Formats: sequence, C-alpha cells, structure tokens
Amino acid sequence: MNPARPGGRREALVKAAAEMFFEQGYAATSIDAIIARAGGSKRNIYNEFGNKEGLFASIVSENAERILSALRIDEIEGRDLRETLMVFGTRLMDGYMSPALIGAYRTVVTEADRFPGLVRSFYEQGPGRATARLAEVLEEARDRGEIQTDDCARVAGHFVGMVRDNLHLQVVLGLRPPPSEDETKVAVASAVQVFLRGVRADPAG
Repeated sequence: MNPARPGGRREALVKAAAEMFFEQGYAATSIDAIIARAGGSKRNIYNEFGNKEGLFASIVSENAERILSALRIDEIEGRDLRETLMVFGTRLMDGYMSPALIGAYRTVVTEADRFPGLVRSFYEQGPGRATARLAEVLEEARDRGEIQTDDCARVAGHFVGMVRDNLHLQVVLGLRPPPSEDETKVAVASAVQVFLRGVRADPAG
C-alpha cells in the first residue's frame, strides 16, 4: 500500500506507534517521535485518531479485529465447535504474542495508575471484545445442544485464559520468545480438548 494514500498513512502511523510503544513505553513516546518515524503531520494523527490515546486504542482494536474475524458468521458457518475454537484460539494466540499487543500489554501494566483510561480502552477493545464474542458463539452452541453451561460469558473467559496460559506471561517478561507455529498449534489443541471435555453435554444425562 502506498504510504501517500490515506489508508497507507494510517497503517504507517499505527505500525510506527506500535513499534515505539513496544520499544520505549507509552509515556516516553511522543507524537513528534511517531511522526519522525512514520512521516505525516500532527494534523494526520489528530484527524485519524484524536490523540495519542486514540492511536493506542486503534492498535489494540485493529489487532482485535483480526482475532475476531475467526468468529464472524460467514467464517464459522459449517464448522463444528472444535474447529471454530481451534481457529479462534490460534488467532488469539498469534495476536497475544504479536509485538504490538505485547507492547500494549506492557504499557497498560506499567502506566495503569497514570492512564486509567488507557487500561480501560485496552480491555474493552481487546480481551473484553474477544471474550464477549466467544460467549455469543458458545450460547449458540448451547442452544444447539452441543455444550451445557449456565454461564457462557464465564466459560468464554476460561477458554481465553487457557489459550493465553503462562506462555503469555513468559513472553511478556522476556523469559522466552513467542511460540512457534507448531508450539501454538499444540498449545491451542490442548486448551480446546480440555475446554470441551469440561463443557460438552452428556448424552446420557
């Protein structure tokens, strides 16, 4: 995409901001520094995002959109629940382990006291959205008799937590690199298996 075009400029700004938040932290990253790396002007940023917090929210939201694409109606039609959870879990893992979201997570943890709105935006645009949409998918599965649970929102949160696992914390702490494609596949498959065994409806019951 041509950076001179509006869409290209937005993409360049989001990419530069994500890199700099990851490298330097939110508070230490200035609008001017982002512009120096990505090009453009302050007017570009204010028109596109409103302010630095809006730019941060866009980073989280756009990564969430990629994750949630696994749960669009046209994506899951014809899939069984296991396959849907595998695809969603894989995209969730890839998203959580991406430099942009690792940087965002580190940012909200370190800046929580000074920027409470940033923390709220991160949760609502990222983990909150993913869990809420998965809960809807699980409600539909429950209505079809595939699973049994009284609280789809809670078990959706369980699944997201199982996928994130300690791997996410290890990567956030810099104890290990993000998992490989094979490691991700094994980890997600394990989470799906344990999850479904815990909520699958018992035909004999």
